[in-house]
Formats: sequence, C-alpha cells, structure tokens
Amino acid sequence: MRVKAIAIAGAFLCVAAAPVAAQTAAPTTAPAAKGSAADPNKVICEKQEVVGSRLATRRVCMTRSQWADLKNQDRQQLEKVQTRRAMSGQ
Repeated sequence: MRVKAIAIAGAFLCVAAAPVAAQTAAPTTAPAAKGSAADPNKVICEKQEVVGSRLATRRVCMTRSQWADLKNQDRQQLEKVQTRRAMSGQ
C-alpha cells in the first residue's frame, strides 16, 4: 500500500512539474548588452522543446542576424493575424 502511494505521488509531481519547466525554459545564451556592438555573424545556439514531447529538445544554431530576421518575421506574422482578427470582428 505504501509503495502504491509513493508511486502515485511521484507520478503527480512529474505531471505537475512538466508545464512549469516548459514555461521557465530560456535561451542558452544571454542577450548582448545594448551599448556594445554585437557581431551579426556570431553563431548562437538555443535549445528548443519539441512539440508533442515532454522530454525531447533540439539544438538550433543560427547567426545573430538570422535570429533577428526570424524574430521580425514572427512579429509581422502575429501583427497580420491580429489585424485580420480585428477586421473580422471576432
């Protein structure tokens, strides 16, 4: 009986901790200081979680300028979706 209770408690903790770990995941590199001249060709790697898996991660490496382009594309796509949604009245 005690073993069953410990197993249930352990399973509960694993399930409860997974969303918290996903929210606190951060890039592996610190952002550059605003005053310093950052090299746009410097390669920066980040660990990203694989969608549909609680444990799998993949390492994505791109140059600083590629990360900036990706960020701009994501922002433009988000603004486009928000504009469409506002115009349709939803």
